[in-house]
Amino acid sequence: MASARIYRVILPVADLEPAVQFYQQLLGEPGMRISPGRHYFDCGGVILAVYSPLADGDRREPRPNFDHVYFAVPNLDDLYSRAQRVGGLSTAAGDGTLPMGAIATRPWGERSFYMNDPFGNPLCFVDEGTLFTRKPDGV
Repeated sequence: MASARIYRVILPVADLEPAVQFYQQLLGEPGMRISPGRHYFDCGGVILAVYSPLADGDRREPRPNFDHVYFAVPNLDDLYSRAQRVGGLSTAAGDGTLPMGAIATRPWGERSFYMNDPFGNPLCFVDEGTLFTRKPDGV
């Protein structure tokens, strides 16, 4: 059996238009409207779906994802500049005392920063040259 792969990640939002504007500015690409409540962005073969259930006629309230969605990017500094412009950088300290909303090298070696979209979805952007890819022993 072939291994499974992730092909879509959904970020729930209450209002699609400001969410689309946010992600267009942050990701630097227009994406594609799929339905009244869905807008898709191609993130390296995985679709990032910004989804407003109410705009699609679904009877449920959107709730932010529980934990971060991680993005690998080729130029972290450029993405960070866009993140500063759109807002939402984390004000927390973590990983010891590192500022989560600033570019920092984390204890496991990744160079990254953390933020939230306007709807509370937590995001992390990681320099693709520093991705943690070591497999545990015996795998």
